[in-house]
Amino acid sequence: MRRRIIGLATLAALLAIVLFGAPLAGLVAKYLTDDERTELERVADVAAVSSSIALARGEPPGAMPETERDTDLALYDPAGRRVSGSGPLTADALVHRALGGDQATEDGAGEIALALPISAHGSVLGAIRAATPFSEVYQRIAEAWLVMASLGLVALLLVWFVARALAARLIRPLERLSAAARTLGDGDFSVRATPSGIPEIDSWGAALNSTADRLDDLISRERAFSADASHQLRTPLTGLRLGLEVALEDPTQDPRAAISTAIEDTERLQRTIEDLLKLARDAPRATDTLDLAPLLEDVAESWSRPLAAHGRTLRVTRGEQLPTARASAAAVRQVLSVLLDNAAGHGSGTVTIEVRDAGDALAIDVSDQGSGITVRPEELFTRRAGRAAGHGIGLALARSLAEAEGGRLSLTRPVPPTFTLFIRTEN
Repeated sequence: MRRRIIGLATLAALLAIVLFGAPLAGLVAKYLTDDERTELERVADVAAVSSSIALARGEPPGAMPETERDTDLALYDPAGRRVSGSGPLTADALVHRALGGDQATEDGAGEIALALPISAHGSVLGAIRAATPFSEVYQRIAEAWLVMASLGLVALLLVWFVARALAARLIRPLERLSAAARTLGDGDFSVRATPSGIPEIDSWGAALNSTADRLDDLISRERAFSADASHQLRTPLTGLRLGLEVALEDPTQDPRAAISTAIEDTERLQRTIEDLLKLARDAPRATDTLDLAPLLEDVAESWSRPLAAHGRTLRVTRGEQLPTARASAAAVRQVLSVLLDNAAGHGSGTVTIEVRDAGDALAIDVSDQGSGITVRPEELFTRRAGRAAGHGIGLALARSLAEAEGGRLSLTRPVPPTFTLFIRTEN
């Protein structure tokens, strides 16, 4: 591409020089030829003036004046004999015309010639003939054309250098952009195109950077899905397996009840997977009015058995005249699942879910009777924080879900540990 740009620019410059230079060369040749005729006329006039005085007095004329160029000057008497200077010995047709009283010019026989009559008191006393060879004119034309050709060559070289510099300026950012695209295609989504100062190329680079950002975000979410799914599905899968193992080991237990429970748990697992996929892919979630009653009932039913298996209870309380909240029930259910899973795994005693009016938001507190949380809040909600003691993945996921719904999740009291989910309400 670099060669094509340089070649096209050079060819365009060459065509411009030829199209402009060819007519100009013709004009220069015509100008120099006319200038030579003018010079001949000037030299002949000078010779005629110097000779007319002597002829008018009847004195023999002197030598012809010297000229700077290779010009022949000759003086002819009325009989057509050469009296002085260099030229034909006898008058030619050009001189005869001058002796007849007319100024005559002729191009031929390899020279440019003119003849001027010398007159006094109405009579022709003689004629001046001036001639210069065409080689003199051709030399001047050749010198002028050589200068023009040199200037054209200099202009062509300048165009070549400028085209090369511009091509390099255009090609370098395109090569970097191509390399960035190949790197992006190889799976390195951290690559970014650097600005080049050329708006068109920078717009392509911005599009590539935007694509890299989207792919990086998408892949990061997809990679995070495995960790989120593992965290969210670990407890319900364990409960499902324990229920099936108990039913299998106890021959007196009705298997239909165990199967029904397992189906219900499987539906909850499927709902959890769907919620996590929406989060991983950043799919838009509904923000309809939150129906708390069935949501709290579903959460209580899901977590009462796992807590009871460890001798713990789950208590759900609701305030009176609660404001209407707008949020996805699936997202709130997953946030509560994370908080209850943390309470079951890291806390002790009774686990309490309290729903209250927080003024400009609906607050859902999840607390237990454990010894408290000593991890700093900024580490507590950081994914895979080094000292989060197992809280990093779930709480980071819960906060992401809360923020996606326009709410927030905070540690409102470290002892006893209390997490509060704030959900926006209708104005």
